[in-house]
Amino acid sequence: MRERWFGSTGRKVPQIAVEGELDTEGALVLDELDENTLRAAFDEGRPVVVRAGSPEAVLEALKRPEVSSVLVPEEKRDLLDIDLIRMTYGTYSIAACDLEAGRWGVATQSKFLAVGSVVTWAEPHVGAIATQAYANPRYGPEGLTLLREGLSAQEVVDRLTAADDGREHRQLGIVDAEGRAASFTGSECHDWAGGRTGDGYAAQGNILVSGETVESLAETFERTAGRPLAERLLDCLDAAQEAGGDSRGQQSAALLVVQKDSGYASLSDVLVGLRVDDHPRPLEELRRIYGLHQAIFGQTPRDEWVPVDEELGAELGERLARLGYEGELPDALFRWAGNENLEERVAGAEAIDPVVLDELRRQT
Repeated sequence: MRERWFGSTGRKVPQIAVEGELDTEGALVLDELDENTLRAAFDEGRPVVVRAGSPEAVLEALKRPEVSSVLVPEEKRDLLDIDLIRMTYGTYSIAACDLEAGRWGVATQSKFLAVGSVVTWAEPHVGAIATQAYANPRYGPEGLTLLREGLSAQEVVDRLTAADDGREHRQLGIVDAEGRAASFTGSECHDWAGGRTGDGYAAQGNILVSGETVESLAETFERTAGRPLAERLLDCLDAAQEAGGDSRGQQSAALLVVQKDSGYASLSDVLVGLRVDDHPRPLEELRRIYGLHQAIFGQTPRDEWVPVDEELGAELGERLARLGYEGELPDALFRWAGNENLEERVAGAEAIDPVVLDELRRQT
């Protein structure tokens, strides 16, 4: 049984105990979590103990660093033996690349808070890494370092797992600079757990309803060749969820795609970096904010921009004036676009990006 500090007393106690078997003198004992009460007790150094009667309630209480121990009723003594790893870590992901476009990326979904903060790692012309299950986050930066040194995806998997005593609880997917892929699933990962690799992708998952989730990741990626990598990865997540997904449900999702100098103002390599950290339908929310991202940061080919003739120029000037942006059209348009985070889609006033035009018309 793991232990936690009992407030600032210098004493350690079991993180789960049967009510009546733990000395709680001096502790604040709660029947439910309350943000203000928890913070006040923590600031005072006072131990906090929470009563819980279900696996979900135990896990929810133990997520809080202020909680020293969770008390369960005598009749639910079996909660002392719940598998917190199984309850906490379960994810599906795909690490992939588009060599022709020079893009690498990772997409993931899990019943886990802020999964994107742990799983997704990528660097242009180096590779992409997904580290999950009872994840070792160091696999991300250390794996990218090894890929940068020229090791293949499989060699990096072998090197990382060989040096990790907790390897049997880990899951890892890697695609390298040449599109070679490797996936690893430790023997202690909970069913369903496994992975599949192919040309330019490594798909994997654990605590899934079935292996169909990983199969759907792989098949969708193969079927969508030729489309932008970010869209393919979003489609992969949707297909995986439709096939069953994480057996515990949904909570968070993330999408990371990198390309050299493709980010904001060409000063970043992150083409798309989006996270939904806590949401009842994270994939729908991820798709929604991807749409916003594309509206703001996407690029419309210049040959599709609308020429600004005298009539359209007059319309633009009138609409901008209604919004409080007067003066010479190029300046007014740029000031308004900057306020709407659309400045990357504006280049003078001889032609206008249809996305910018649609947004200006929508606002007026």
